[in-house]
Amino acid sequence: MTAQAIARLVGVAVIIFAVVICASTASFVVQPGYRGVEVTLGKVSPVFKPEGFGFKTPFITTIVHVPVRQQTKPMPAECYSSDLQQVKMDLRVLYRIPEASVVKIFQQFAGDPFDSLIAPRVNEALKEVTAMQSAEMIVKKREEIKTKALEAARVKVGTILVVEDIVLQDISLTHELEAAIEAKMVQEQEAAKAKFLQQKAEIEAATAVIRANGEAKSISIRGEALKQNPTFIELQVVEKWDGKSPLVVGGGASGTSMLLPLGELQKGR
Repeated sequence: MTAQAIARLVGVAVIIFAVVICASTASFVVQPGYRGVEVTLGKVSPVFKPEGFGFKTPFITTIVHVPVRQQTKPMPAECYSSDLQQVKMDLRVLYRIPEASVVKIFQQFAGDPFDSLIAPRVNEALKEVTAMQSAEMIVKKREEIKTKALEAARVKVGTILVVEDIVLQDISLTHELEAAIEAKMVQEQEAAKAKFLQQKAEIEAATAVIRANGEAKSISIRGEALKQNPTFIELQVVEKWDGKSPLVVGGGASGTSMLLPLGELQKGR
């Protein structure tokens, strides 16, 4: 192969390489869950690029990918209650960037918008809500605290970002305060138990009085019935008789006698 042929092959290879490079820099792909922001020589296009394949000006235009899917970020928070007790919280904030805000957020907020926009406002909302409740109520009403803080955070952030939810994973108090709350709960449980036992005793006493009054009234009624009708006892004897004739067994000198059923005498035979 001559030197001229070799030079020709090298030239063709360089041209092919240049074409490939130009083609690769003149196209882009936006992955699912992202939107592309087009920046040409420092100028940002007002229209974002949707997900998929597209073309751009090679070498001078870049495509910055901005996520629009929901994201979850951990966030610690330190607040003070209305009784000036320190409350530490471990949060998870769920948020997303709406399509309409993709270009605006890229232009106005450097880095992750969570750190510059969401976290400070969520922290501020939590401090406002917890300052209205005692430390004990913050622990007992954690769902209410979360709901109010979420509403306040959404107002502070506005429509530029969407705060989907706030998850309160843990609430920590000082050891002294936790011990005091636990002791108070034990006292409340013991007081409730004592009240229950007292109410039970009162109910049992009232039941005994009612039962005694009923028995006394029954005896009084039966006594009055005997006075009015002396044959009442004979009537009860007849009602309870089993139909067997009794046998009177005479006694000795003492004059006592026994009344035996006729059936018992027949068995003896």
